[in-house]
Amino acid sequence: MSDQILNEAKQKMENAMKFLHEEYAKFQTGRANAALVDSIMVDSFGSKMPLKGLASISVPESNQIAIQPWNRDQLPAIEKAIQEANLGLNPNNDGITIRLILPPLTEERRKDLVKLVHKYAEDSRVSVRNSRHDAQHKLKQMELGEDELKGWEKKLQSIVDDFNKKIEDDSKAKEKDILTI
Repeated sequence: MSDQILNEAKQKMENAMKFLHEEYAKFQTGRANAALVDSIMVDSFGSKMPLKGLASISVPESNQIAIQPWNRDQLPAIEKAIQEANLGLNPNNDGITIRLILPPLTEERRKDLVKLVHKYAEDSRVSVRNSRHDAQHKLKQMELGEDELKGWEKKLQSIVDDFNKKIEDDSKAKEKDILTI
C-alpha cells in the first residue's frame, strides 16, 4: 500500500515535469520549433481543433515555420487562430502554405523569457511539494510504526530531490538556450 502511495506521488511529479517541458517547448527562442504552434486551437467546421490535427507543420529553416493545411479551405481559419494566439508572429499566406518568420530576440525579450523560465520551474517545484505533502498525509493515515513511517518518508524525499534536480537542470538548460545568441 505504501508503494502505491509513492507511485501515485511519483506519477504526479512526472506530470509536473511533462507540463514544464510542454511550456518550455512553446517558448519562442529565435529558433523555429513546431511545438510553438501545434497546440493552437483552430475553428474548424464548427468545432475547435488543434492545429496539428488540421495541417502538416514543418521547420524548413531555423527561423521559419511552414504550415500546410490538408484542406486549403482551412487557411483563413488557421491564419486567424495564429493571430489570436498572440505569439507576436505575423502569418504569411501564399494560398497553399502559411509561413511564420521568427524575428531574432531582443535582449529585453530574452530577459523576460528567462524570468518566465524561472516562474515555470517554481510552479513545477510547488507541484512536486504538493505531491509530497499529499503522500506524507496518506502515509501518516496508514498508522505505520514510527521507524517504518520515517523509512517511507525518506524514500519519498529521495524522489522529491530527484525531481527538483531535474527541474533545476532543465531550467538552467532552457535559460542557456534563451541567452545564447
